[in-house]
Amino acid sequence: MSSPRPVASDQPERGPSSAREGEAARSRRQVLGMAVLGGAGATAALFAAPASAQGAQEKGRPGKPGRPDRTFRLTVLGTTDTHGNILNWDYFKDTAYDDSAHNDIGLAKVATLVKLMREERGAKNTLVLDAGDTLQGTPLAYYFAKIDPVTGGAVHPMAKAMNAIGYDAAALGNHEFNYGLETLRAFEDQCDFPLLSANTVDWTTGAPAFAPYVIKSYKVKGVPKPVKVGVLGLVTPGVAIWDKANVEGLLRFPGIVEQAKVWVPKLKKAGCDVVIVSCHSGAKPGSSYGDALPYPENASRQLAEQVAGVDAVLVGHAHVEIPEELVASTVTPGKQVLITEPLKWGMRLSVMDLDLVHDGRRWSLTAAHAHLLNANTAPEDPNVAALVREDHAVVRTYVNSVIGTCKAAMSAGTARFEDTSAIDFINHVQADAVKKALAGTADENLPVLSIAAPFNREAAIPAGDVTVRDVAGLYIYDNTLLGIRFTGAQVKDYLEYSAAYFETRTTAGPFAPDDVTNAVNPANGLETPDYNYDIMGGLDASLAYDIDIARPVGQRIVNLTYGAAPVDPAKQFVIAINNYRQSGGGGFPGVTTAPVLYNAQVEIRQLLIDWTTTQGVIDPATFTTYDWKLVANGQPVVVEGAAEGGRH
Repeated sequence: MSSPRPVASDQPERGPSSAREGEAARSRRQVLGMAVLGGAGATAALFAAPASAQGAQEKGRPGKPGRPDRTFRLTVLGTTDTHGNILNWDYFKDTAYDDSAHNDIGLAKVATLVKLMREERGAKNTLVLDAGDTLQGTPLAYYFAKIDPVTGGAVHPMAKAMNAIGYDAAALGNHEFNYGLETLRAFEDQCDFPLLSANTVDWTTGAPAFAPYVIKSYKVKGVPKPVKVGVLGLVTPGVAIWDKANVEGLLRFPGIVEQAKVWVPKLKKAGCDVVIVSCHSGAKPGSSYGDALPYPENASRQLAEQVAGVDAVLVGHAHVEIPEELVASTVTPGKQVLITEPLKWGMRLSVMDLDLVHDGRRWSLTAAHAHLLNANTAPEDPNVAALVREDHAVVRTYVNSVIGTCKAAMSAGTARFEDTSAIDFINHVQADAVKKALAGTADENLPVLSIAAPFNREAAIPAGDVTVRDVAGLYIYDNTLLGIRFTGAQVKDYLEYSAAYFETRTTAGPFAPDDVTNAVNPANGLETPDYNYDIMGGLDASLAYDIDIARPVGQRIVNLTYGAAPVDPAKQFVIAINNYRQSGGGGFPGVTTAPVLYNAQVEIRQLLIDWTTTQGVIDPATFTTYDWKLVANGQPVVVEGAAEGGRH
């Protein structure tokens, strides 16, 4: 019996290899489709074909008669503010990272998304960039800067991971300078890609201290002229303030817009068809340092608006999510500049699609769009994870290592309603750091106060051995330390605002903690979170006050004294404060306009760890002062769980 004849088909016969390829493509698109933020429309745009030549002709760029225009899509993949995150791990909790939005973090997950996008778009059509802040932010990063430093021969795990991913370039961020230029140069030597910064220049000569830009060429079949892409790197000028100790006398940081106006024309003169800026500077205009520098901290939007020839900006520094924004140029009528920012820590990957057409003479940009991919949809790349697995294990051992001892247990469990040594510890370390930094300045003799919030009700430092994780638990956020100048009147206003955290109660109780704390804010109808209740203390003398919760909000701070004397409204103080609060977080009065006296961008959490490591012993008796208490009509309020005598 003869074999049946095959049924005719207009489709090519698929062998095992093509079937596998088709299945791989479907799997890849499924993962990428799940990763796209923005719904079905964004997913459709991700897989859309490049803009056609007709689109270019509609823009007034007709092709030559009888010769079809050639099109090319460049896909730019971007990360920023990775801050030493490679694996999806929270070193301070010693467990997998998670947050309320169930984000995942780390370059190992980004690596998977990059690999899938290269397969989707074609590796020869993609460009991978970073917009800065790589070297600081996790114990993993700290360990290879301070404990087993790259200056001593260790290979930085971030260099390992980024090399494996195949970055084409990375802009410098301000945190690249935190550990000094020797560490930064050692890291630079370990990277297989250039670190870019056109506005990091030699203090004396003004010459670029790092590569200002890199130019990449992309060949397109049938077109003799390749697509030339210029990538310019820029960093926020705030480095001059935040890392003054590391850069003064060595490096200067002129303005972002000013330097872009110098270098973008050079890229265009070099034949670049497209100019992309990797810019470690936020898109929302403004500066945390006010007018302390002649150049703004956040200038990515001004860059897009004011510099001719810029086509797209990968934004960093602000830790916000910008899927896509088209900014109208004020210097090139009708032009829109694409900007995007992929949040932080490897949570997102920006995908920029830049469509070009060649009309027989030159390449022209016809369309520019962007999307974000969510890293929590992707598995970790096993190769990248394996590269840092040993480093990861070493650092886990470090965070669980003993760095000192504590003479008496300290708990933050009751810190929201009573004075505790745990909060006094934070305030002592913060105030001490600011006071030391102001030595030799005009403000060195001002009394220093400090604010801290009861961030973590579960935080506790045990009596006896203390680990890195124990200390870090007191400060669960990545805030940095500043020093500002206040008057006595502003101190009182600040404390009055903070005291709105408490419910109004006309008797002394006893009360359950929840019946006294987390009062509803009438402005938004929400309960006031613990992190928006600040406790203030003095360094060299006691700042003491009562909070009378029987009184109306705004009239609750009574018996306010410093060094046992009533606080003079005109007296000047230095306030040690975190960057979240100083920049307006929580809406506290006076902070955003107060003169900034100190801002070295030092993480408070690391400051507490370093202090403990250096001192070796935490002795609460040396810094604990019981300065504030809750009262109702002058009578001490009794709250369940408070220590005997109202002290912990």
